[in-house]
Amino acid sequence: MANPKSNNVRRLREDQLMSKAELARRAGVSVLTIDRIERGESCRMDTKRKIILALGLKVSDRQKVFWDLIAPHSRGA
Repeated sequence: MANPKSNNVRRLREDQLMSKAELARRAGVSVLTIDRIERGESCRMDTKRKIILALGLKVSDRQKVFWDLIAPHSRGA
């Protein structure tokens, strides 16, 4: 089951007043892909990289977007 709390894509996109279509265009993916990711469905690492860059972030900022990319020891678990 998808977990919408698994990433920050929607919040970051909306903070920039960007539509799903604009993010999809910038990332070179489909709007359906953006929709699925925002619902918390999984995607390939390359797709995550494209979205991070399309949001104007650096790959090193990945933990701000995709929480599953945070090392387990840094989650406070």
